[in-house]
Amino acid sequence: MSNELVFADETPEPELAPDLAPWNVLIVDDEPTVHEVTKLVMAGFVMDRRPLHFLHCYSADEARALLAQRDDIALILLDVVMENEHAGLELARHIREDLHNLNVRIVLRTGQAGQAPEERVIRDYDINDYKEKTELTRRKLITVFYAGLRGYRDLMRIEHARAGLRRSIEAITQVSDSNNLRTFASAVLDQLNYLLDLNGEGLYASRLSTYTASSVEGQVTVLAATGSYARLLVNEEISSLPAQVRDALTRALAEKASHHGQRHYVGYYRTRSGNENVIYMVFPEPVATSAIELLGIFSSSVAITYDNLLMREEIESAQRATIDLLGRTIERRMQEPDSHASRVGELAALLASRLDMSGRDVEFMRQAAALHDVGKVQLAEQLLTKPGPLSEEEWVIMKTHARLGFDLLSGSNTRVHQLGAVIALEHHERWDGSGYPRGLAGEQISIGGRIAALADVLDALVSPSYYKQAWTLDDALSHIAAHSGKHFDPRLVEVLGANRKSIEAIYREPAAPMAFEAAEQARTGF
Repeated sequence: MSNELVFADETPEPELAPDLAPWNVLIVDDEPTVHEVTKLVMAGFVMDRRPLHFLHCYSADEARALLAQRDDIALILLDVVMENEHAGLELARHIREDLHNLNVRIVLRTGQAGQAPEERVIRDYDINDYKEKTELTRRKLITVFYAGLRGYRDLMRIEHARAGLRRSIEAITQVSDSNNLRTFASAVLDQLNYLLDLNGEGLYASRLSTYTASSVEGQVTVLAATGSYARLLVNEEISSLPAQVRDALTRALAEKASHHGQRHYVGYYRTRSGNENVIYMVFPEPVATSAIELLGIFSSSVAITYDNLLMREEIESAQRATIDLLGRTIERRMQEPDSHASRVGELAALLASRLDMSGRDVEFMRQAAALHDVGKVQLAEQLLTKPGPLSEEEWVIMKTHARLGFDLLSGSNTRVHQLGAVIALEHHERWDGSGYPRGLAGEQISIGGRIAALADVLDALVSPSYYKQAWTLDDALSHIAAHSGKHFDPRLVEVLGANRKSIEAIYREPAAPMAFEAAEQARTGF
């Protein structure tokens, strides 16, 4: 071996980062002296403040067993000839094709010059370098280590970035309210931290404006956190923070401005609605200005997203209140039981949830189904409250409420009103085609229309009114089951029957019993 293996004059050793894992390097060679010499030559080697940790295998079979158990090896120094002339090459192919490990850097070494042609090996076996053992002087071995470890490091950054991006995208799809914004903000904060190679820890917090309708207005609560601060996502108050962190956040909120030092950053952002947002990060090393700028962009972007979600929640809350008021207005005009519209919405939401609709779709169904009778606001009150049976002419007018409701709601482009329009039009259609206004049958009727039809009839049966007593839930469910495949979608009838306890929870007060036959004479047409 060349005399270049003699150590050069000592140079100051790089500072180690005790919190960073060492680089795992696997030596696969059937000559014990190769293992010892490699360790000796590379003693004290450090890259990116991380030392080396050597693993040793003395055959390809031994290496197969080890590699099947772990995927955190950065570099493999692999002998070509061991159990047989091609043991190293076969192991390299096994790593790539069977284990699907494309990240580890593989350097083939052989003590037999010309044993395997370099060009063919590099072309056919997806290795990263090929060296004869006589070539591996100290200087060249160090070069091999730098090249291999840097390649592995960069591949892992790409891998982590891809995983982080996937996690961020998945989190974005879940951002439907201010609570799961925390998932999104934490994912993005972790990703930004990694992509900037900051190795920092910190948190993102918000204080809502006094003009925001929220139970936590004026309080500073944590939206996102990394590392040791992650526990604050459970205990949202920041009073338990270390004094220096609490003081830094308090200063930013008091001065309404960002500030930073060499190893920490406190960003401040105030949204248009007055919500205040702060980000606190601490780093093991000085941070570049470009990284500070990106952290500021992150802070403002999440703040704006949070602001928009809060605004949307307030709009949706107002929409739900308006729908409830409209339902109560219709009930008073018709002298119907209180909360009929809202109970139809709850029953519709129950059925939708049991059909595995998304949480968002279930909420849309709850609100839209409550609008099923909105067309009746355009009918004369004397028609709606007539104590006796309707005449044929009056019944024709009554049935127009389905089309009137559709026309009223379809003028809005919101999803709730569009779904409500369809439900208003179709909630009197029947599975066998005998309903109105269009005589649709089976799955020609939208799922919203079928759900609302069932919910409307069930609530009408079990609720008392000025023209009939309430049915028992047993009688109502029996009647509905008897009309499965005629009036109602058979699948929905099955779902309804399987969820009796959930239905009972909607009706807190027990209904008064009534004979089945007497109800058949009610003017509802059931």
